[in-house]
Amino acid sequence: MQKTYYDPADLRKFGKISEWSEELGDKFFEYYGKVFEEGALTAREKALIALAVAHTEQCPYCIDAYTKDTLQRGVTKEEMMEAIHVGAAIKSGATLVHGVQMMNKVNKLDG
Repeated sequence: MQKTYYDPADLRKFGKISEWSEELGDKFFEYYGKVFEEGALTAREKALIALAVAHTEQCPYCIDAYTKDTLQRGVTKEEMMEAIHVGAAIKSGATLVHGVQMMNKVNKLDG
C-alpha cells in the first residue's frame, strides 16, 4: 500500500506525459534537454541549480532526480546543502519582501 501521494515509481513514468499530448510533450522535452546542455553554465552547475529549485518548489520527484544527478556529477554533500540554503534564503526573502505590499495596504486603509 502506498504511504504517500507521491510514488517514487512515477518519476520513471515522466516521459509518458507525451502520450496524451505528443506535440506539446515533445516540445517540452526538447526544451528541457536544451536547457540542460553545456553552455555558459556547466551541466554540473545547472544540476546544482535544479537541486536548489527542486527544494524551493518542494517537488519530491525533482529532489530525487537531482540529488542523484548532482552526486553523479561529483557535487559534494556540502555543496548540495549550501545550494539548498541559497534557495531557502531566496524563497524566504521573496516571502518577506511581499510584506511591503501588506504594509502599503495597511497604510492605505488606515488612511
